[in-house]
Amino acid sequence: MSPPVQTKDRTEVVQVRAGDLIRRLEELNQIGIALSKEKDLDRLLETILIAAKKITNADGGTLYRRHADNQNTLNFEIIRTESLGIAMGGTTGVKIPFEPIRLRDETGRENTSMVVAYSVLKDSTVNIADAYTAEGFDFSGTKAFDQRTGYRSKSFLTVPMKNHEGEIIGVLQLINAKDRSTGEIVPFSEADERLAQSLASQAAVALTNRLLILQLENLFESFINLINEAIDDKSPYTGGHCNRVPVLTMMLAEATHGTNAGPLADWAMNDIDRYELKIAGLLHDCGKVTTPVHVVDKATKLQTIADRIELIDTRFEVIKRDAEIEMLRLRGAARFATAGSDGAVLEQAFRDRIREIDEDRRFLRACNVGSEAMPPEDQERVREISKKYRWRNVHGETVDFLTDDELENLTIRAGTLTAKERQIINHHIEVTIKMLEALPWPKHLKNVPEYAGGHHERMDGKGYPRGLTRDQMSVQARIMGIADIFEALTAKDRPYKKGKTLTESLHILGKFKLNGHVDPDLFDIFVRERVYLRYAEQFLDREQIDEVDVTRIPGYSGD
Repeated sequence: MSPPVQTKDRTEVVQVRAGDLIRRLEELNQIGIALSKEKDLDRLLETILIAAKKITNADGGTLYRRHADNQNTLNFEIIRTESLGIAMGGTTGVKIPFEPIRLRDETGRENTSMVVAYSVLKDSTVNIADAYTAEGFDFSGTKAFDQRTGYRSKSFLTVPMKNHEGEIIGVLQLINAKDRSTGEIVPFSEADERLAQSLASQAAVALTNRLLILQLENLFESFINLINEAIDDKSPYTGGHCNRVPVLTMMLAEATHGTNAGPLADWAMNDIDRYELKIAGLLHDCGKVTTPVHVVDKATKLQTIADRIELIDTRFEVIKRDAEIEMLRLRGAARFATAGSDGAVLEQAFRDRIREIDEDRRFLRACNVGSEAMPPEDQERVREISKKYRWRNVHGETVDFLTDDELENLTIRAGTLTAKERQIINHHIEVTIKMLEALPWPKHLKNVPEYAGGHHERMDGKGYPRGLTRDQMSVQARIMGIADIFEALTAKDRPYKKGKTLTESLHILGKFKLNGHVDPDLFDIFVRERVYLRYAEQFLDREQIDEVDVTRIPGYSGD
């Protein structure tokens, strides 16, 4: 007969076990808090498995996920085996080479021979003391792995992960529980099983929440892309802009984040800041959905639905016809006059007149292009041509050659837009701000309206729509302002101009720095860190990427 266990010894054992359980429950609580804070999906999955290993003191483990698009498979997401130094999946960058585990075969028969599949199909936790002696399950793959590596897979604990709707979204499988005192491989205890189940429940909630957030973010970004596609369908000249500006914005933002010198050396972003700026970039021109297509796509000064230069060409032909009729009338009248050289003189005068008309016609056609700045003398010549020729309109009225609207358009100083049309274009930013400020932004996106709405402001307060100065704007809004301008300068898909080279674009942007248009510190980072070149290599044609001499860029303060 065995001697009775001393009461004191039994009490000490109970106290040790109780203390260990309390410690593990505290760990479980801390793990739950950590899971609720993790935003990155890969890190979240790793945290779940590592936490499960820690709380059960397991040597190895695997986390499987059941993806929504294929409910019949379990995919390997994270694998860890401490004693073998194995770490695959997640943030490790090591691809897991194993095929997903099927829950049913082609005939629909359940795959109950695989422990993880059984756990899902039967919605149950499976606790196996020794895989080599367990009955009813296929451990041939496990034994083959052990033979290759010299490992001995023994105890297994497999726990399904269920979301708030009772759906199994994954499986935790832990391998080889270790005795905390001796390190010997032992079966998973009942306490291990319950703690792992609690952890699996918390993990499923955290994973479901993260997936729901990702789904909402994907839906939101898809909706933004839908808006940009709508703008693209209205005008192919702005759709590319809507996609390129966010890319350039993030390039300059990352360069600014990484700079260690200058006034912006302390400026930094975290992942939430990056996402907020990215969304602002994607939405910065959403107000263009209201901008009339004939204004956005106005390739020439006289273009509306069609280019009205053809109407002016027709009038010139009428003027030429009238000149010919007048010459023939005078030549006919000359027959009754004294014989002389009147016929030859009239012919020469007619040819001179036609030559003059053709020159004026070519001049107006050149003025209609509008790609270069128009000098005052050319504007005055347009007005003179309008008065020089008179013609009879469809109402039988003798009027000036050009209508008031045509005269206004053909004398535009730069570009192809009148002051009224430019105001219509500029109105898109007011619409953008109005649309964005009307949305119930969550806390981490609350600055999107300010970032997106400030890209047409100037550092000197002469921008629009609110006339903000540099000190009234965030760094993000100022970054977006440079990105918007540089993209417009280099864009090769505009209807009214060719894309400029890097040297030309940086020269103009440098002048913008000097006249208070763009942020001087961000401009220096843009040039110093060669952000322009990284962007060019991705989006510009080869002939636009010339050799840039930064010492000749106006306003650049140097390296």
